[in-house]
Amino acid sequence: MKPQVQEYTNEDNIEQDVQKLTDNGISRNDIYVMSHDDDRTDRIADKADTNEPTDKEFGVDSENRFSKKGDELRFKLQELGFTEQEAEDLEDDLDEGKVLLMVQDDKNLSELLK
Repeated sequence: MKPQVQEYTNEDNIEQDVQKLTDNGISRNDIYVMSHDDDRTDRIADKADTNEPTDKEFGVDSENRFSKKGDELRFKLQELGFTEQEAEDLEDDLDEGKVLLMVQDDKNLSELLK
C-alpha cells in the first residue's frame, strides 16, 4: 500500500498535523516526512517526532549509488509504492521546496487533517 501524501510549503504546520494524526490513532511509525534537503528532513522529522525514509530501510547506499539527489528521492518514493510517474511528480514538488508528509494508513488523511 502506497502512503497517502500531504504537501506543505510551510513546515510549521507539520508538527500540528502529526499531532492530529496521532490523536486519531495513527502510529508515529507510519508517518514519514521528506524534503529535497537531508538536513531539513532531519530537522522536521526530529521536531515532529516522525520518520524519514532512510537508505538503511531500503538497503541502499545512496551516496555511492545515485549521482543526483532527485534520482535518490524518486527511488525512495517508488520503493514506498508510488508509480514512476507519481514519484517524478512528487520529486518535482520537492524541487519547488515543498515538504511531503506521508502516512501509511488506510484512514482518510484529508478528513483527519481538517
